[in-house]
Amino acid sequence: MKRSIFLPMVAILGFVFLYAPILSLIVFSFNESRLVTVWGGFSTRWYAQLFRDPQILGAAWISLKVAVISASVAVVLGTLAAYALMRFGRFRSRALLTGMATAPLVMPEVITGLSLLLLFVLMEQLFGWPAGRGTTTIIIAHITFCMAFVAVVVQSRLAGMDQSVEEAAMDLGAHPVRVFFDITLPIIAPALVAGWLLAFTLSLDDLVIASFVTGPGASTLPMVIFSKVRMGVSPDVNALATIIIAVVALGVAIAMWQMRRAARRDQP
Repeated sequence: MKRSIFLPMVAILGFVFLYAPILSLIVFSFNESRLVTVWGGFSTRWYAQLFRDPQILGAAWISLKVAVISASVAVVLGTLAAYALMRFGRFRSRALLTGMATAPLVMPEVITGLSLLLLFVLMEQLFGWPAGRGTTTIIIAHITFCMAFVAVVVQSRLAGMDQSVEEAAMDLGAHPVRVFFDITLPIIAPALVAGWLLAFTLSLDDLVIASFVTGPGASTLPMVIFSKVRMGVSPDVNALATIIIAVVALGVAIAMWQMRRAARRDQP
């Protein structure tokens, strides 16, 4: 009896610890007062002010553009790396490729950002490209570490895939390229979507690496938020965070609805 009461209490306390700060942030985003810890009445003034802030809007656009491009390229490169590791058997430099593909997973972000900065400076001195730091260098940096996460996700899906389907297609005369696009790719499509979403989230959330490789006029949304929070939390930041939470919650709700719909459709 005690155990049946203890477990729900622990679960409730855990959820309160996780979601009470988020709930308070949402509540104070509708605060009339400029002081975020003093309730001054209900108001949506900070949302209106947020959409009139060119710095926030510009940073949001840069972050979305960087995240979409980085995630898309990372999915292509990560899938190729995972396919080479899982389908080409043992080959020379396989261990090196595995280490290079997984190194960004365990490398501290400070080290990754500093090494990429030095690389971009050296490339500019030798080749004249990239000319300075900005959106292009952020995209390259995000692709570098996002493709490692995509490779792990796709590699796990390929490991659980039945290779007899591919072998049967090749026995029937299909070219390996056609087997990949007609059979392998549709089977691993959920892993590609999961990898893209993971890469998109990591790119959108990155602060440390982007701070190293960016330059004037290319501040991402996390960098702008961090610069604002350093001087004290302002109500418009609460409004921005509430909008992001709403978008994420909507995406999770749509995903759950799609999963339930698919489960019902698959039931006999």
